[in-house]
This record gives sequence, structure tokens and C-alpha cells, in this order.
Amino acid sequence: MPSSSEPFHYSRREALKFSVAGAGVLPLLPIHAEAAPEEPVREDPERIAAKIRDNEEMQRTREAALDLLKPKQRDLEHGLALHKQSVVFDGYAFAPRAAIDGAALANLIEEGASDNEIQDLSETMGMTRYVNIPAEREEFELAWQASGVTCVFQNAGEECQAPLRLLKRLARFTYATDMLRDFITRAVTPNDITAAKKAGKRCLYLTGNGVPLTQDWVSVQDELRYVSVFFQLGIRMMHVTYQRRNMLGDGCAETANGGLSDFGRHAIAEMNRTGVIVDVAHSGWQTSLEAAKSSTKPVVASHTAAAGLHKHIRGKPDEVLKALADSGGYAGICCIPQFLGSKGDLVAFLDHIDYVVRKVGVDHVAIGTDIAYTSRNAEKERRKMPKSARKRERFASLWPKETFVATPKARDSLAWTNWPLYTVGLVQRGYSDQDIQKIIGGNVLRVAHAVLIGR
Repeated sequence: MPSSSEPFHYSRREALKFSVAGAGVLPLLPIHAEAAPEEPVREDPERIAAKIRDNEEMQRTREAALDLLKPKQRDLEHGLALHKQSVVFDGYAFAPRAAIDGAALANLIEEGASDNEIQDLSETMGMTRYVNIPAEREEFELAWQASGVTCVFQNAGEECQAPLRLLKRLARFTYATDMLRDFITRAVTPNDITAAKKAGKRCLYLTGNGVPLTQDWVSVQDELRYVSVFFQLGIRMMHVTYQRRNMLGDGCAETANGGLSDFGRHAIAEMNRTGVIVDVAHSGWQTSLEAAKSSTKPVVASHTAAAGLHKHIRGKPDEVLKALADSGGYAGICCIPQFLGSKGDLVAFLDHIDYVVRKVGVDHVAIGTDIAYTSRNAEKERRKMPKSARKRERFASLWPKETFVATPKARDSLAWTNWPLYTVGLVQRGYSDQDIQKIIGGNVLRVAHAVLIGR
């Protein structure tokens, strides 16, 4: 490991150049057996670095992170090089988002479109405009290149159990990866992820935000028959609950903390049988605990925090962290300031990783950022939209009043394109290269193998 006795010094220009990922030609440190690689895509690192330097948002957020970390030159270079050669798997996040077409949405509103129509078109634009709009394609690609992320466990389902609603985001990301195969692919097995790294590409591994149910309530088996259908469509992880109670168990915002239902146990058994990862990120503490104990396969909280470090309903207490570890799963630490507490910045984020490692070991912590890069064109397009009427809070969004407020600099330090600096921060904390590789992707990949291949 780099020496911690060197005097503090780093070149910001060099940091930006080093953080360019995706050139993807360094050898991988071994994590898993891989499929035969394609011919690597060659990208010009100097050209990419120049584009990153010209992106004021990426510059601002990177400066915020570097000012917090103050890495020694050797730590900086080592962390960025390690990040570049590793399989980096964000355990729950969102691919870079395109700007909407504000004028088109304004016209739709003027025509009297329903709220559902407007939401559908807005989501379609944000999730797919980079396919056909050159300026959005450039933003999309540059964000991936700056992040050095190999794969995102992509939110590809609305927060519900209704199959038709769950299909919409799945369709959008299937379309996007079908159309942009020269740059990004849709992984259906863990080996596809390591093959994408070898080929110099990026990929999405898809998660649904709910277990799809027929909602006919004929029988337990009939109710769960869409789990295998969504698996066949590419979904590899499902939330047990969102914030509210559903038929499987209590969500994290339910004060009763009632635990997993009998039907929830059947649903987990079906996910185990099918090869879908059980995700309790949004579930209540008792539901999370019982799900981890009920499952015969690893269970994860894909985007969460350590409640023992900062108490929040979306964090997980020590008892749940241990149950996840005992199942073979992990807690993925997120980049949401109010879940992290303290100053809600990159330092707090790294503190949560340290905490989970101390409690349950380095094999049971990952990173699930729960954030995305948004196109710099987004604000200009939003200004074209008329001011929306006040709306009722949507049903899924049961949430206590938040009092925590992070500074803009704290939020900037956690930016998705700062992923290479997450790795630098882990180097500074003294983790070995092997352990860092587990945290930034290896543990997610291991669970993906265990649940899919081991079925």
C-alpha cells in the first residue's frame, strides 16, 4: 500500500487525466472466470480527458471531492490506476440521464395530457434521448467515461407490483442498450459484465423496483407466476417492498415494523428458485431481518447506510447487517446525504463503508450509489416547462419529514462521476487492493453469480 508519510501534494490536472476510464486496456485483477472477450474498443484517453476538463459540472464536483480527501500524490495515482483496471459494479444506480425536450412536454401539457402521459414521456426522454440526440449522446458517454464504472445495477422498474407499470422502464433500458451496442450492452449473466470490461464497454444489469404480482389472488403460485416472466426479460434483482407495507412485508416508513408476511416468504422462495436477488433496501428493519433469514440465497440491501452510525429509516441496524452477511449478501452504501448523516459528504460515505467492514467484514459491503449524472442541458430544457400545479404526494412515497440539509459542496463531493475518487478514498483508508476490488464491484459480482448460477 502507498505510504501515508508522504507530504500532501497532487496535481488537479493529473487527477482528471488519471480518472479517465473506459480506455480499458490495463489487465484486470482476477475476480471471476469470464466469457471470451470481444476485441477491445479503443478510446482516446487524451480526447476524453480534454472533454472532462471542459465539463464545468464534472470539474466542480471533482474539485469538491479532492478538497475533502486531500490525497497524497501516490495514493491518488494508485487509486485511480486501480479503479481503471477493476471491474467496477455500482450495486444500485441510474445510467446517466438525458435532458428532456421541454418544448415537447410543454405542448403536451397545453393539449391537456394526463399526469400519467406527462410522466411517461418525461421518463422516456430522460432514459432514452441519448440514443438519437447527438448532444445527449455525448453527455451520456462522457459521464460513463469519467466514472470508470463497468456496470450499473439499473433501476428498471417503477415502485410497485403492477406488471404493466414495471414493464415501462424495463422496455426503455432494453431499447437503449439494443440501440447503443457499440458503447453499452445489457448484461444477462455476471460473465457478460466481465466480458464487457475486457471489451472496453459498459453494461446495465437490470433490477425491478417490486415483485410483479398478477393481483388476482387466486393462489400463491398463480400470484407469483410473473416472477419468472420478468426474469426471462432480464430482471435480476427485485425489491421486497418500497416505503409502504405491501403483501410481502412492511416498508421502511411503516412505524409498525411488522416484518415479513407468509406470502412474502413464498415470494422469496420463488425468487430463490428463479435466480432473482432479494433486495431489502427499502424494507423495514424486521422485514429485512426476516427476509435474510428466510432466504436460501444471498440477500442484499443494495442502496442503504449503517443505522448504527447514523439512525435513519433507510439505513440498516447492526442486527440486519449481520443477517445480510450470514446469508452471504451485503449492504451497498449509498450517496444520499440524509442517509449518511454527519456532513453528508464523501468522508461520511467512506465512514459508513468502514463501519460495515468493522461489523461484518469486507466481503459484505458494496457501493450502491442511488444517484445519476444528469445532462448539463437539463436545466435549460426544464425552464421551457410551465410551472406545474401542486399535486398530492404519490402513494409510494410515504416518508417522514426530513430535517437534514447537506451543503452543495457536500452533495457535489458524492457526484456519480466521482466514482474514481471513491476508490482513492478507500486507498487512503488503508484497504488492500484485493479488498478495494471487493467493495467497488467484486462483492456485487459474487452475489450475482451465487444467485443466478447457483440456482
